[in-house]
Amino acid sequence: MPDWTPDLTGSDKPRYLAIADLIAEDLRSGRLSIGDRLPPQRQLAARLGVDFTTVARGYVEAKKRGLVESRVGRGTFVCAPPRQAPPPPRPARSDFVDLSMNLPPEPDDPALIARMQDGVAEVSRDLVSLLRYQAFGGSPADKDAASAWLGRRSLVPSQDRLFVTPGAHPALLGIFSILAAPGDVVLCEELTYPGMRAIAAQLRLKLVGLPMDADGVDPDAFKSSCETLKPKAIYLNPTLHNPTTLTIPATRRVAIAAVARRYNVPIVEDDAYGFIPTQGQPPFAAIAPDLTWHVAGLAKCIGAGLRAAYVVAPDARSGWPFAAAMRAANVMASPLTAAIATRWIEDGAADTILRFIRAETAARQQLAADILPKGSFRSDRLSFNLWMELPKPWTRSAFIGHMGSTRIGVVASDAFTVGGDPIEAIRICIGGPTGREEIRSALEYIAHALAQSPAHALQFL
Repeated sequence: MPDWTPDLTGSDKPRYLAIADLIAEDLRSGRLSIGDRLPPQRQLAARLGVDFTTVARGYVEAKKRGLVESRVGRGTFVCAPPRQAPPPPRPARSDFVDLSMNLPPEPDDPALIARMQDGVAEVSRDLVSLLRYQAFGGSPADKDAASAWLGRRSLVPSQDRLFVTPGAHPALLGIFSILAAPGDVVLCEELTYPGMRAIAAQLRLKLVGLPMDADGVDPDAFKSSCETLKPKAIYLNPTLHNPTTLTIPATRRVAIAAVARRYNVPIVEDDAYGFIPTQGQPPFAAIAPDLTWHVAGLAKCIGAGLRAAYVVAPDARSGWPFAAAMRAANVMASPLTAAIATRWIEDGAADTILRFIRAETAARQQLAADILPKGSFRSDRLSFNLWMELPKPWTRSAFIGHMGSTRIGVVASDAFTVGGDPIEAIRICIGGPTGREEIRSALEYIAHALAQSPAHALQFL
C-alpha cells in the first residue's frame, strides 16, 4: 500500500513509536493487510514532514514487533496480523469482597492490555540474556529509564546514586539495615505503613510515632524527639499517606527538612504514591537531596506484581554500603522484571497505565462520595483507600466483625498504629481486582451499617 500515510497527530509518544503503533492499529482495522508493501522510508518521511531516521526507526520497531519484514531490493511488507488481547482475567466469582489490600485498579481495556503484552513480547526476544546474573543496581538502560521516570518528580540523580531494586520493601529493609542498629530509634508518622512496622521488628529497631495534624508530622514534635531520642532516621510516606490519604504540603515539607538538617537526621522517603497525582508536591529528595533516601516503587503506580523500585541515595558514598546490604539479601533485582518496567517506560505504556489508574481511581472515589455519609471518611480523589473514624457506639472490633460476617474485608487501625491505643478507625480499599459494582455493593452495605447501632446491626447475623 504505497500511499499509506499514518496520522501522527493523535499520539503523544515519540514519532517512531507512533509509526509502529499505527501499523498495528491499521492492520487491526483492515486499512492494511498482510502482504501490503509500505511506502519507501524516504518517501514516507517527506510525506510526514519528519526526518528519514524517524521513519527508519519506526519500521525497525514494527519489525521487532513482528508486524513487518524487509525484503532486499523490494521494500518493507506487512507480515503478521495484530495479536488480539483476550479479555482480562477476573477473579473467580466469590461472595467475598476484599477491601483490605491497598492496590491500584487493574487495567481492563483490551487495547491497553495488548500494548502491555506487546512490551512483554518485545522484552522476551532477549530472554536468554535476561536469565543471567547481572551486577546489582540495574543495567545502564534500566537506569536511563529510571532517570526518565524519576524526572516526572523533578529528580535528576547521577547514576552512581541511583539503584534499581527488587521492590520498595526490600529497599527499605536494606536502607534501615545500614542506618540503624538494634535498639536504635527511628521516627515515623503515628500511623504508618504496616510494612515499616515489620521491618523495624525484623531489625529490632525502636519505632517511635510522631503526632500528626491535617498537614502531616508536627515539626515541633519532630524537633523535640530529635533532642531527646537521638533518632537515626525518620521514615515518611508523604504523598497519599497510607492509611490517612493526606499529602504533606510543600511548606510543611520544608519545615520537616529544616529540622532534619539541624539535627542531621536522614529522611527515608517512601514515595509509593508520588506518581499518582498529576501535579504532586516536591519530594523530600528535591528539597533536601543530601539527607534523603528516596524510594520510588512501581507497585502502586503500575501494578503490585511488578516488583521493582528505584532508589536514590543521598550521595555516591552512601550507596556503597546500601549496595552491599542489598546484594547480601537479594543479589539483584530480576533483570526480566526490570526490563519490562524499562520497556513500558520507554514505549509510553507506563504513562498510559498511570492515566488509567488515575481515571479509574477518581471514578471509584466518586462512588464512595455518593454512597457513604458526608464527612464519614477521609480520602483523596486519587487515593486507593478511605480512612474512616467510626461513629459511636461502633468500635473497630465490632465493625470489622460485622463486615467479616457479611464477607467484606477491611482493616482496623491497629495495623498502622505506632505506640499508644489505636483509635476507632478502619481502612477501606477500593482498588485492586475488585470491580466497580462489587465496590458499590460493599459501600452501600457499609453505609447501611453506619446508620445502625451495633446491637441493631448484629441482631440480623
